[in-house]
Amino acid sequence: MKRIYFIVNLHAKNGGCRKTWGIIEKELKAKKVSYKAFFTEYPGHAAILADSIGRFLTSDEAFVTAVGGDGTFHEVVNGSAEHRNITLGFIPAGSGNDFSRGLGIPKHAKRAISQLLKSMDQKTVQFIDSGRISQQGRDHTYFINSMGAGFDADVAKGSNESEMKSLFNRFLLGRLIYVYILLKLLFTYKRTDMEIWVDGKKYKFEKVWFVAISNQIYYGGGMKIAPDAVPTDGLLDMTVVYSLSRLKLLFVFITVFWGGHAAFQEVWTCRGMKVSIRSGRKVRVHADGEVIGETPVMIQVCRGAVPVAGILTN
Repeated sequence: MKRIYFIVNLHAKNGGCRKTWGIIEKELKAKKVSYKAFFTEYPGHAAILADSIGRFLTSDEAFVTAVGGDGTFHEVVNGSAEHRNITLGFIPAGSGNDFSRGLGIPKHAKRAISQLLKSMDQKTVQFIDSGRISQQGRDHTYFINSMGAGFDADVAKGSNESEMKSLFNRFLLGRLIYVYILLKLLFTYKRTDMEIWVDGKKYKFEKVWFVAISNQIYYGGGMKIAPDAVPTDGLLDMTVVYSLSRLKLLFVFITVFWGGHAAFQEVWTCRGMKVSIRSGRKVRVHADGEVIGETPVMIQVCRGAVPVAGILTN
């Protein structure tokens, strides 16, 4: 087995990732696995580290595994996007862990690293789709879970910046920070009209709360925003929530946890490969929960672009 390069965010889950990494390192040493670990020091550092590994090992196959939350894996995906020699792995150690939840990666570190090592030994790599976001004057951004425009991007921003996040994590309730911020912003958010093109066909929506474009089922720490999404089908699953009162949005939000929101007439769903979003006023845009800019944006699926070891898909 070749050397594994780990990119570790020890600050994930309010520092809880330190314990996860300790378990992983103990397993690696016990099984005499060759590895090298790099530790992130600031936002965006994981992307830089992944890019550096890809450049250094340009002629060799490289196994790069992220240890942290969805934000850490998002950075590693973006840092490795241009390096076809990199195969990724992921050990969940964050608050939401939507990627691992949707792709069958165990939440317990010892089981996750065992599954990863077995997959690498048997060379059972799966090629997962990603989404590419284009914005004028900016580099492309890739997402592996989902992207969104509007209210959910504001909630993502508030969740990442809230001082309450560490408190929730301390009591092992990190996934509830999304709910807390949503309730906090619910009565002040200003809706806007949007135009959305899906594979060349134009749709108009009034008083839009948000648009979510998903590559897999989960987002926001376990909510089934796209119950039928398949990360290997070459399609992105769209969800538009519009023309809802604030009170009804709260009710619809509750149903997202089991995927029941699609039954509401104010929730529009669709699948496609290319999407363009324009809004009456500029609204925030996030990728995998990280705010990356504002509308307008263009999104395109990149089929089978991300080789990942240690996952289970249908």
